[in-house]
Amino acid sequence: MLTGKTIVLGVTGGIAVYKAADLASKLIQAGAKVRVIMTKNALEFVTPLTFEAITSNSVITDMFKTDAEHRINHIALSEIADIVVIAPATANVMAKIAMGMADDMLTTTVLATDSPVVIAPAMHTAMWENPVTRDNTAKLVKRGFHIVEPAIGRLASGGYGPGRFPDTEVIVGHIKMVLGQNSDLAGKRIVVTAGGTQEPIDPVRIISNRSSGKMGYALAEAARDRGAEVILITAPTALSKPVGIRIITVETAVQMKTEVENAVANSQALIMAAAVADYQVAEVASAKIKKESGELSLKLMHTPDILAEVKGNFLKIGFAAESQDLISNARIKVEKKRLDLIVANDITEEHSGFGSDTNKVVLIGQDGMPESLPVMSKREVADRILDRVCRLMNVQPKT
Repeated sequence: MLTGKTIVLGVTGGIAVYKAADLASKLIQAGAKVRVIMTKNALEFVTPLTFEAITSNSVITDMFKTDAEHRINHIALSEIADIVVIAPATANVMAKIAMGMADDMLTTTVLATDSPVVIAPAMHTAMWENPVTRDNTAKLVKRGFHIVEPAIGRLASGGYGPGRFPDTEVIVGHIKMVLGQNSDLAGKRIVVTAGGTQEPIDPVRIISNRSSGKMGYALAEAARDRGAEVILITAPTALSKPVGIRIITVETAVQMKTEVENAVANSQALIMAAAVADYQVAEVASAKIKKESGELSLKLMHTPDILAEVKGNFLKIGFAAESQDLISNARIKVEKKRLDLIVANDITEEHSGFGSDTNKVVLIGQDGMPESLPVMSKREVADRILDRVCRLMNVQPKT
């Protein structure tokens, strides 16, 4: 998503400046080209050498200093930027941008660019909640600037509240979302399920499976980054909630079925990456079952087959986690559940399946022809799946 993109990173004067170095590093690792502009006040906290070492580019600090590469820097940077990111953004800089001021390199670049601008504020809670700052924020949003809400937590002053610099992965998520807003899935609504459902035995114990939710979350983020409106229906996981996505949390298969049926209205695709438990207890105990001598017998009944039962005019993409006869079992599911596409993986293979950061899958459509993919990161697998979704929608994929 970020490979080859030119990101102009504006760094303003606040204690959170040091965290911007980590943001620059993560953007470089993701394949972006990063050009840094530091305000005069930012130089009081961190030297340009920090960002120059990370980005392998000179840092611009003076509006009137020219070089051979960028003879008129503020115009050159505004033209080459795919996106401008201001992180951290002080109340002062936000006020100047809201008023259209251009008295330094950063504000001049922002005023001159046609590219999207992402602003990640970081300041004391009292400053963030001041009516003046709130008014300036509202003006910026109205004018098309994208604001990353500051985090809530302990501040440098020792206080606690909103105003902390957002986590790096949160800012990167917003950058990807903004860059992809006009991509191949723009205007499409996609419902994704993730995680392993949990069927209660009693108030303490459950029946579940080994699903980590990583594949479903990767699909949700990939669809978001390609411009789709995404609804993520997730069973419990240990994963961080992705930004820019409507998230619905459930526990059981019955709950997931209800939410899926509600969500697929006016949607173009349902991708069932969740590992839905096949069985639930016929009678859930109202109190904790005490440990007794002898065996415990539980009567189990089937959970709903969500993909087979949900109806509507949308693409249905399923998953098949198999330990044997991968292709034949996947083909049976395509026909039985009337799927447009199934993603099959052999959970016994190394680097594939539950809990892994990678996956090795086979894609099978209604024609039954398998497309085998090599071992990839789950994000790469997600994009290959979405390429197929695009083609099923008669949309030319941009990846």
